[in-house]
Amino acid sequence: MCGITGYIGGREAYPIIINGLKRLEYRGYDSAGVMVFDGKEINLSKTKGKVSDLEKITENKNKEGGIGIGHTRWATHGVPNDENSHPHISNSGELVIVHNGIIENYATIKKELISRGYEFKSDTDTEVLINLIEEVKKNEDCKLGKAVQLALKNVVGAYAIAVFDKTNPDELIVARLGSPIAIGVGENNKEFFVASDASPFIEYSKNVIYLEDGELAIIKRNKGIKVRKINTDKEVDTKIQKLELSLDQIEKGGYDHFMIKEIHEQPKAIIDTYRGRILGNEGIIRMSGIDDNISHFTNANRIIIIACGTSWHAGLVGEYLLEELTRIPVEVEYASEFRYRNPIIKPNDVVIAISQSGETADTLAAIKLAKEKGAFVYGICNVVGSSIARETHAGSYTHAGPEIGVASTKAFTTQITVLSLIALKLAEAKNTMAKDDINKYLELMKQIPEQVENLLKIDSEVKEIADVYKNAKNCLFLGRGFNFPVALEGALKLKEISYIHAEGYPAAEMKHGPIALIDENMPVIVIATKRGHYEKVVSNIQEIKARSAKVIAIVTEGDTTIKEIADHIIEIPDTDEIFTPLLTTIPLQLLSYHIAVLLGKNVDQPRNLAKSVTVE
Repeated sequence: MCGITGYIGGREAYPIIINGLKRLEYRGYDSAGVMVFDGKEINLSKTKGKVSDLEKITENKNKEGGIGIGHTRWATHGVPNDENSHPHISNSGELVIVHNGIIENYATIKKELISRGYEFKSDTDTEVLINLIEEVKKNEDCKLGKAVQLALKNVVGAYAIAVFDKTNPDELIVARLGSPIAIGVGENNKEFFVASDASPFIEYSKNVIYLEDGELAIIKRNKGIKVRKINTDKEVDTKIQKLELSLDQIEKGGYDHFMIKEIHEQPKAIIDTYRGRILGNEGIIRMSGIDDNISHFTNANRIIIIACGTSWHAGLVGEYLLEELTRIPVEVEYASEFRYRNPIIKPNDVVIAISQSGETADTLAAIKLAKEKGAFVYGICNVVGSSIARETHAGSYTHAGPEIGVASTKAFTTQITVLSLIALKLAEAKNTMAKDDINKYLELMKQIPEQVENLLKIDSEVKEIADVYKNAKNCLFLGRGFNFPVALEGALKLKEISYIHAEGYPAAEMKHGPIALIDENMPVIVIATKRGHYEKVVSNIQEIKARSAKVIAIVTEGDTTIKEIADHIIEIPDTDEIFTPLLTTIPLQLLSYHIAVLLGKNVDQPRNLAKSVTVE
């Protein structure tokens, strides 16, 4: 979950690395560090805190040099402090490493290295790894690339690493297993950029190589790059891909935070996700990943959706969509539980894996398990070239564009958009819906972006409500049917960025426990659109008000019944029930955002979280 970056070439490395770390800070931000080599000495600085703190301590230090590596950390082994920050240096002072991942057998290796005279300054698994590499290099009398390769054969866990050797200063060694790494290729192979994703180097190069699991790259200044398999030493033919990412996509563009920018990008993101997939007014859905594998879906006994966090909530909406429209049984699983409970998977099952980053460790492991069991695996992710895109049999990109804010927003709505298209596509293929009904739904989907655009205009109204409840200690979110997952997602957003305890429940389950918590100090946010179980939800609101709680209700435009009993109402445009989650989630995102801002929280980088969860 950490971010690593590096540079080797004819430019000054430090500014490239520092700017890269700022763009990678969404991956972890409890400490940061940088190393540059000036031709004679290793100049290393690291500190607890953010990249801005690192800049302060390097202000008056030597930062010259055309090769370097950097790191921004989400702590796994060892508390966030200066010593545990990366980069880590070997006992000899010659080798330096940055690492994203976890070395699971580090304690055994550390014990052996201590017996051989090695000393350790930090509590990290990474310092163990760099000294293991040094021990192998010394014992085998080999070059750094071979030493890294041999050392990695003895570790258990996940890693993306970049390693530097002072005795061979025109070379970087990069390797990955389970954690992502991208290598930017400069003009004429004379300079190279290394990063956890491509955002740190988009202004320098549009050419990128994504290392696959179990691969190691030897990068030499002015000479090029060679990639080998770690286990077999076989050379790999590298494939250079063209980046479609642009610089303005990863900047705030005048907004105060990435999160509010990304909330406002949702109309465009939804359009970009269905553009090219809905053909004119013909009622035709074209999705090559589905079209080319339609028999897997039409003959499936069931669909299993695996995901984590916000993607899991989108998967729950997908369950309602797929079962309602296609009549295929659907199960939604946390990837972290699915992979460890010896699940029953059969060859005629379809597994849909959902992830914004395409690098979620638990989801990747669940994909591999499903493939071993013979299931057809379909991926839904946002990042082109990500591990999930490469590991699945087929899939669909969401086209949400970069999502930098840690609390996911546009990923959620675009994932639901893809799931809606899949459900409608399969309904047509299985003849579970009339063609006219499918066309009606497609026309309603085309209206969603404009409806979201109009809904975003209530921002100031939501801010006023946020000001009333910003000091709440607990909140309850309730929804039914298609909007039960939205209640879960609304509660997650509030927890993530404001640190207010919140829970989401099906509205009918309130009476089975949560009602005991309700009093005059408990705000209850109820999704109560007129599409789906409306009368039942009205009854639930009456029960809440009978216990003196404050009610914030998300209602359909023109609602008068709930307006009479709720303390606050937020109106959304009318649409069919299956598309209401795309609208009801918007005011909940805004509410969480404004509460967090009013409380002075760092909404883009909430404590203890990271955007891409690449460790277990």
